[in-house]
Amino acid sequence: MPDKEWLDKFQQVRELTLSPVALDQYFEKEEIAGRQLAVLDIGPCTLPTGKLLVRDPLVYLGRKNEQPYLRTAPAGTYTTQLCVVKPQGEEDARYAAARLCFTAARPVKFYEALIGTEHLEELNGENYFGFNVDAGLGCICDQEVHGAYCAFLDRWEKENPGKNLYHDYFQDLFAQSAQSCPEYQREGGDWINWQIPGTEYHLPFFQSGFGDGVYPVYWGFDEEGSICQLVVQFIDIELAYGEK
Repeated sequence: MPDKEWLDKFQQVRELTLSPVALDQYFEKEEIAGRQLAVLDIGPCTLPTGKLLVRDPLVYLGRKNEQPYLRTAPAGTYTTQLCVVKPQGEEDARYAAARLCFTAARPVKFYEALIGTEHLEELNGENYFGFNVDAGLGCICDQEVHGAYCAFLDRWEKENPGKNLYHDYFQDLFAQSAQSCPEYQREGGDWINWQIPGTEYHLPFFQSGFGDGVYPVYWGFDEEGSICQLVVQFIDIELAYGEK
């Protein structure tokens, strides 16, 4: 938990963590900045505690000391939705955002999800903290599911010394996903809905927009000030595709 000084500072700068984009529009509009959009349902995401992490699953999620966000979501199982920028010409489809909806309430504001260790003095209203992607993938993971993932990883590495987690395990799963659900996926696959072996936990992995980078995560708040959504933003559609 952050100390009182951090929490006091956060109250002073909270409005600087407000998303400049109405992210709900990514999942409601058919077109933004002249680009056609679609919403892709990739199945359940299991949240037994509601304490959430968003990480690159192949690089950072396997670290046992990774910490969840300060705020929590209602525990449960929720559908994972992707906002897809439809391809034009020879382009590939790109995932602009991923979302979980916890209630039917409409979000009116989106504030960045924070862990409590961020250097708040760095905020200026035009930047964000975000999470790092180095393998072109993201995932929304519950803290309890994170523990199960780390346990799986420990077992897999002991049973498969010298092997590569992606090439020797996940690559085939992504290819199978592309074969069975080809819409808005490249041949090698852009998403999977993976059930951690030996558990009932579903942990979807998905393409991170244009690839590696640092991406913000936002809590959506309704008119009552309650959390109703979590949105991972990979692409600012207006910025990426609008008139320069």
